[in-house]
Amino acid sequence: MSQIPVPFNNEHVRGAPKVLLHDHLDGGLRPTTVLELAQAAGYRALPTQDAGELGAWFSSATSSGSLTSYLERFAHTVAVMQQRGALVRVAAECAQDLAADGVVYAEVRYAPEQHTGGGLTLPEVVEAVLEGFELGTRMAAEEGLRIRVRCLLTAMRHAARSREIAELAVRYRDEGVVGFDIAGAEAGFPPTRHLDAFEYVRQQNGHFTIHAGEAFGLPSIWEALQWCGTDRLGHGVRIVDDITVEQDGSVRLGRLAAYVRDKRIPLEMCPSSNIQTGAAESLEEHPIGLLAKLGFRVTVNTDNRLMSDCTMTSEMLSLAQTFGYGWADLRWFTVNAMKSAFIGFDERLELINKVIKPAYAALIG
Repeated sequence: MSQIPVPFNNEHVRGAPKVLLHDHLDGGLRPTTVLELAQAAGYRALPTQDAGELGAWFSSATSSGSLTSYLERFAHTVAVMQQRGALVRVAAECAQDLAADGVVYAEVRYAPEQHTGGGLTLPEVVEAVLEGFELGTRMAAEEGLRIRVRCLLTAMRHAARSREIAELAVRYRDEGVVGFDIAGAEAGFPPTRHLDAFEYVRQQNGHFTIHAGEAFGLPSIWEALQWCGTDRLGHGVRIVDDITVEQDGSVRLGRLAAYVRDKRIPLEMCPSSNIQTGAAESLEEHPIGLLAKLGFRVTVNTDNRLMSDCTMTSEMLSLAQTFGYGWADLRWFTVNAMKSAFIGFDERLELINKVIKPAYAALIG
């Protein structure tokens, strides 16, 4: 006799296991931490000294409809993350916050080259963040919360250090760095500028993802896939431009969209962030609904929890309210993400079969 499904509400969604593949370390600080680190570093450019007002300022200021404007706000968080202690603290709090939100596995990304202003070397930056993730994981475990946190090292697409960061990712791949990424404004900075970095990672049997198809269209996605050979697409929301929905409701996929679906290329979709940057007009019009319906490898992510004032729980709840999703749909998104993670197959399978599926089976009833 089947049980009654668990009510679909904030409390139960928060407790459900979730997997996060696209989250920026410098976009997810606690407002109180930003203030305290700014005071310690003598940074005086913040607009307010009130934590509540600061959190509201970050989320309101980034709702500009422009990716470039959105990215400008990171100057404040990066400015307070230039010391080893600050990096350890931010990473530890990140792990704790994600665990409290029900995330059981996360890949958190950051750009080491942006955190050397205080004299740290690139390896010192990486080691500080890894130490923070380990600390935060232990602290979460003491509260009965289990999470595995790995990281992606990001190179800035407008800079010229991508090969150096790629080598750093490979150097630390046995210490908790599971992949490489490039990020930043897409227009004028195509991923093909960094071919040597991607080729190096491939030669070293490594993994990488590329921010593509967020503010720029299909050419960015095509280059990321066919020239650079990316394993996943960071956002990839503009793949919808290669999909035609006819008046009778039938759907026709262009060759690029069909390739992405057929090859099971993971889409690291970040609904709230996409709306803020203008990649989608509203959640109702966000391509995630259509792409999920068509069976693309869709995953749900936060992107920047501080900037977008969101959590994995709030993203899942918003999608459920908008598209009528239930527990089975959340399980599908979560399994999609776990299948697409950059850790070993045995680790992925363990989390799917021993953590994710049993938990959702209990929720579905």
